[in-house]
Amino acid sequence: MDRNLQTFPTLITERLTLRKLSKNDSEEILQLRSDSEINKFLDRKPRKTVEDALNFINIIIENESNNLFYWAITKTDEDKLIGTICLFDFVDDLKKCEIGCELLTQFHGQGIMLEAARKVVEYAIKTLGQKTIDAQTHKDNHSSTKLLQKLNFKKLDNIVENNPNLILYRLTI
Repeated sequence: MDRNLQTFPTLITERLTLRKLSKNDSEEILQLRSDSEINKFLDRKPRKTVEDALNFINIIIENESNNLFYWAITKTDEDKLIGTICLFDFVDDLKKCEIGCELLTQFHGQGIMLEAARKVVEYAIKTLGQKTIDAQTHKDNHSSTKLLQKLNFKKLDNIVENNPNLILYRLTI
């Protein structure tokens, strides 16, 4: 399926708007990417300054294409980013991609990521024609595991290359 976009897709759910990431999101991106609770299962260097966050945002914006969809999650009627969700690593001949997400800790446990992920999975399947969506999570990240199970992802026995702490989940249509 051709993913060439004229405009970035905005997705709307009952409570949320998933919109394009912008430079105005730098404070919240800094919060997300420097929070030790959010990052304890991720293998990435924490961001330390607003400039770090802006550099990250610029990289996302520059690389946004038919191979990366990176949404800012906001509550409808508010523009403040509360999390992010993305589709990436598209493999066209397999109609496969990967999903990733993160949410500010004060919004955990409210069903926000489940609502956002359902919409993004629906978009990946119905609009982009994907047949397989993969997700990786740390073996101790029980919140992420529960989320993936609620979305009907199945745990695979495959070991994620170079990291035995990661578990691969797959949704197949």
